[in-house]
Amino acid sequence: MLDQNYPNPADQPTEAQAIELLFYGYRAFTAKPDALLAERGLGRVHHRILYFVGQQPDAAIGELLARLRVSKQALNGPLRELQQVGLIEAVSCDEDKRVKRLRLTQAGAALEAELTASQAKLLRTVLDKAGPAAEAGWLQVMVELAAADAEPPAGQEVSQ
Repeated sequence: MLDQNYPNPADQPTEAQAIELLFYGYRAFTAKPDALLAERGLGRVHHRILYFVGQQPDAAIGELLARLRVSKQALNGPLRELQQVGLIEAVSCDEDKRVKRLRLTQAGAALEAELTASQAKLLRTVLDKAGPAAEAGWLQVMVELAAADAEPPAGQEVSQ
């Protein structure tokens, strides 16, 4: 239940309630990882890179670009920073030396696990509190949101 410091979303149309609660929920979801990252001079973009490299070890940079749906320019700086601090390594592909495959270093895997564990614990706590039907409904909403992101809006291309 939201405390008195937050406007009451129930006083708004359903879509406005969902938007507002999504903002508050995302803030709660990212708070602990953001603090851990800030201690290292890193931010949310670094977390996304660590997470997806951890989920798909040895993916080529092009595969990571496609998964994150960002431009090479947007990925280059944060990825380079993660490499410089020893959290990610880029290894040349045996078949094509121009292709770089990304993987977490031991330190990168430890940090990614710590960040993800805090989010998984929070999700498990709130999903258990909400109950199985709410969990299934929430997961379906997330699937639908993710599917809505699968294709760029008409007339727009995702920069790669």
